Amino acid sequence: MDLRLKVSSYYPSLTKSEQKVADYVLNASEEIMYRSVTELADLSAVGETTVMRFCRAIGFKGYQDFKLALAQDYSARRLPGSGGTESETESDFPGLVYRELTSILSDTMNLLDRAKLDEAVRRIHEAPYMQFFGVGTSGLTALDAKNRMLRIGRRAEAVTDAHIQAMMAATMMPGDVALGISLSGSTLDTVDILTKARQQGAYVIALTNYAKSPITSVADLVLLTAGKESPLEGGSIGAKMSQLLLIDLICEGLARHDLSHTREMRERTAKAVIERIY
Repeated sequence: MDLRLKVSSYYPSLTKSEQKVADYVLNASEEIMYRSVTELADLSAVGETTVMRFCRAIGFKGYQDFKLALAQDYSARRLPGSGGTESETESDFPGLVYRELTSILSDTMNLLDRAKLDEAVRRIHEAPYMQFFGVGTSGLTALDAKNRMLRIGRRAEAVTDAHIQAMMAATMMPGDVALGISLSGSTLDTVDILTKARQQGAYVIALTNYAKSPITSVADLVLLTAGKESPLEGGSIGAKMSQLLLIDLICEGLARHDLSHTREMRERTAKAVIERIY
């Protein structure tokens, strides 16, 4: 069923505030599938809870379920014979992918706030304990970040088990740094974990694609990425690359605090694993 027709069919039964969300959805472009729940609430001039009620009122479990239906709806419109305008005969797909990835990295650099990056580096440098949090693909980025930190002699932790994450967050102390990674900024587990860490006095840094999203409300500092993905594109390599770019910038900033120590640690960690290679 066409999603706009579905929204229209429910429209008379919606409350006035829910109709504001419906009005925006009915007149929005494809970009709406990339909006966070906070952004849609702001654009509709309502609260986040109203957006959630709207989603449930038209038959969805929640906002992410609604976004998935949006993505499926727009995808169906682009299929051959559906009247879509997007070309499905692009033969130079390697060039297309390359241009998309380089554009994402360029956009991430354009979004970079150098003052915030420097503050993040300072906080991590001074922190007695550092923990990366993330789930799914962002959890893999957290593990990559831990590995990158170890290479320059910085102690950091990252695990993907939600129960262990919760315990680690609950045992953080004032001065520690908790860095949460979530492309959507709406990952329930990550937001909950960062909330726990902040309650213990930890300084919270968020890496996300959305300046207005649930994760930013619990973060002391936000670094923005630029890798958009729809609900049908989970695990986007471009999104991961934008996250890793910021991790690399943080690590490079940390390395420059003591270059001689960094060189020594890189040599020591390299020697530690070289015997494991033929």
